Amino acid sequence: MDTGSSPSLFPLHRCKTIHLVDNLRKHVHESGLSKRIELVITSPLLRALQTAVGVFGGEGYTDRMDILPLMVANAGYSERPSISSLNCPPIIAIELCREHLGVHPCDNRRNISDYQFLFPAVDFSLIESDEDILWKANVRELKEEVAARGLKFLNWLSTRKEKEIAIVTHGGFLFHTLSALLNDCDPLEKKEMCKHFTNCELRSMVIVDRSMTGSDSSTTNYPGKIPDGLDLPSDVASENLEKEKSNLV
Repeated sequence: MDTGSSPSLFPLHRCKTIHLVDNLRKHVHESGLSKRIELVITSPLLRALQTAVGVFGGEGYTDRMDILPLMVANAGYSERPSISSLNCPPIIAIELCREHLGVHPCDNRRNISDYQFLFPAVDFSLIESDEDILWKANVRELKEEVAARGLKFLNWLSTRKEKEIAIVTHGGFLFHTLSALLNDCDPLEKKEMCKHFTNCELRSMVIVDRSMTGSDSSTTNYPGKIPDGLDLPSDVASENLEKEKSNLV
């Protein structure tokens, strides 16, 4: 049977909503999205970090000893004031969602120790090396390698407990990842999702964990029970009757 145009079902707890971001703030707040996001994941390149804290950070930072700023004033010579971490979702930097690696100097990151000073409340604990050991001056990452890294990133996302996640990353990384991932989908769907991102663009998608790599159990499913007496379902009642007859033989 041809099910290409049919709707499909999948368990809710096996799905995550992700919001793929290049650069924006006003829309995120006016749409109410900022209140739903449980986690922000960002590439550790300076432009992505500035976007992540600029979009999802709090309002102007005030000097409080118990709250670190997301970004210090003038980080990366941006001429921007400090940004507060108050009432904003956690922000984690991860190498897997970096831009296409190698050759281009703009895709080479700074040392993490420098970033930790500029972005005190951003979590860099998942990045193993202080120096950028992934970027090579004379070797450009193959498109297939970018896509494989993107798939690894999405598999890692499936293990997170958060259900609504914003990802601040780069156009090249997204294009190669989505193009490889959506080879088997409807051509119109692939065209919609795989076109190149423009600056300030946000796309919302749902990840379905068909590999069952996530460990989450449903928080909304209810196991139910078979009622007794007159409320017993007819199919169960018939089954019980057959068992009783077999026991009498």
